[in-house]
Amino acid sequence: MAGSKDLLVPDLGDFSDVEVIEVLVSPGDELQVDDSVIVLETDKASMDVPATDAGKVAAVHVSVGDKVSAGDAILAIEAAEESDDDKTVLMSQAEQQAAIAAAADEEESDKTRLMSPEDQQAAIAAAANVPEESPEADSSKSQSADLVVIGSGPGGYTAAFRAADLGMDVTLVERYPSLGGVCLNVGCIPSKALLHAAKVIDDAAAMAKHGIQFGVPRIDPAALGEWKNSVVGRLTGGLTQLAKQRKVTVVQATARFESANRLILDNGGTIEFKQCIIAAGSQSASLAGAPDDPRIIDSTGALELDPLPKRLLVIGGGIIGLEMACVYSSLGTSVSVIELTDSLMPGTDPDLVRPLQRIIGKQYERILLGTKVTSLRATVPGIEVRYDGDKESGTELYDRVLVSIGRSANGKRIDAHLAGVEVDDRGIIPVDRQMRTNVPNIFAIGDIVGDPMLAHKATHEAKVAAEVAAGEKSSFDARVIPSVAYTDPEIAWVGLTETDAKRDGIEYEKAQFPWAASGRALSLGRDEGMTKLLFDQASGQVLGGGIVGPNAGDLIAEVGLAIEMGADASDIGLTIHPHPTLSETVAFSAEAYEGTLTDLYIPRKK
Repeated sequence: MAGSKDLLVPDLGDFSDVEVIEVLVSPGDELQVDDSVIVLETDKASMDVPATDAGKVAAVHVSVGDKVSAGDAILAIEAAEESDDDKTVLMSQAEQQAAIAAAADEEESDKTRLMSPEDQQAAIAAAANVPEESPEADSSKSQSADLVVIGSGPGGYTAAFRAADLGMDVTLVERYPSLGGVCLNVGCIPSKALLHAAKVIDDAAAMAKHGIQFGVPRIDPAALGEWKNSVVGRLTGGLTQLAKQRKVTVVQATARFESANRLILDNGGTIEFKQCIIAAGSQSASLAGAPDDPRIIDSTGALELDPLPKRLLVIGGGIIGLEMACVYSSLGTSVSVIELTDSLMPGTDPDLVRPLQRIIGKQYERILLGTKVTSLRATVPGIEVRYDGDKESGTELYDRVLVSIGRSANGKRIDAHLAGVEVDDRGIIPVDRQMRTNVPNIFAIGDIVGDPMLAHKATHEAKVAAEVAAGEKSSFDARVIPSVAYTDPEIAWVGLTETDAKRDGIEYEKAQFPWAASGRALSLGRDEGMTKLLFDQASGQVLGGGIVGPNAGDLIAEVGLAIEMGADASDIGLTIHPHPTLSETVAFSAEAYEGTLTDLYIPRKK
């Protein structure tokens, strides 16, 4: 038996003196690697601390209520006795070479080196008295599972974890080295980290007219990128731990269907399954005719800031393109935007977009609406862009070009048709309210089932699919799904929009509250925003709402809940909101509709 060693509290980030709220082991317990031993709780979350070695608990050094920090001893563990397998691994390189030489019975090292790799491994195994591993023992080549989930984005990992919680044997297949899919690795999370950095720069500059001046920021793109990656790493690492705790088998590979019960992996393996949830997502749409040049990037490439370009063109004035435009502009790049339609964020209510457009119209080099990029040509000094628009046409040279013209579903990239799964021309897989495809044992969720392509929609669909696969009664019946543009100012909406209401002939009444009359907005120096609510004329129930301004994405959830609960204006207005907050603007809009608002004089039009 090897000697004992202490299990230490791991790195806790910015936290110290964290409380132990549960001790899960006692002296004498046998532990396996990754078994949870204690539970810690910060003011933000609780976390399990796993064992890093297998063995028997010799002593426990902490109790419930203790405060611990990184490096503190949790328990002493007596390591399990080494097996012959362990001894094989522990043979030194010199010992391995000696074994090879002895087996070859040759003194000359050149002859030793001429032994085949197979003979060398056999010699090492014989010296350690370990039988050779049979190729058939490689379980990664052929596996089976009750449920396999393709893709580990927010939808995929939610489906896998929920199914595991319901007792299913789950295998999760992910093409990236870490869990989280596009969203966590190269999408939602890293872009929001960069948007936060951009907002800090803008907020600091805005304080100059209020009596606080900072120097010109010195941007270190490499260090900023490292911080962004560390944010991603903390989240993806957390998912890995959650998968281990739930005994979810994780396979890094790209999967394609061979049949309705079998997947082929690009690592040479296969997975036999009883049921499958497709969460393979979408990818950035490409611009036809664009040359293959590293200076022409998509949303993933835009996250790599080093080096920062002097001039950036964003092709596409949708949410993703404008978010990254905000980042680059704040970091000092001269930004231009070309949008094919006659408005930014096509389909969004114009009054929500207007405050953003006024701000970035002064910050960006140019914004060209109703304009088409006709060609891109790679040259030594930059990317030559030709464009043709309603108001002007011309040619410009840019250091970098971001193509952000939407996303396409991956339905046609996984050979779903070989499983009999229906896929339309856009790569979208139709599903019913239980998230089933036309093949009963195969489900689909997230971007691959169509708009809106949003992570928070995917997670709710994921739970439905997992629950139905586990035999539960469940269906996707959300009334509304909120949308958010994390620009500065943020734009958020949920439910019925005025654009859709006018198009479909739906009668509604609107009430809105300008943030210029909000004490909290004024104290933040951000009076450009507004909150509006749309009501059913007959019942007074909330049908939709839109918000533009800082933290709009956080505020819109109240409107979504109101719609789900069938709330009317009085339900919102009579709910006491804290003062002074931006959340009050939702209540003030409801009061404006009812005619009870006192913070402005807006007579009720009824």
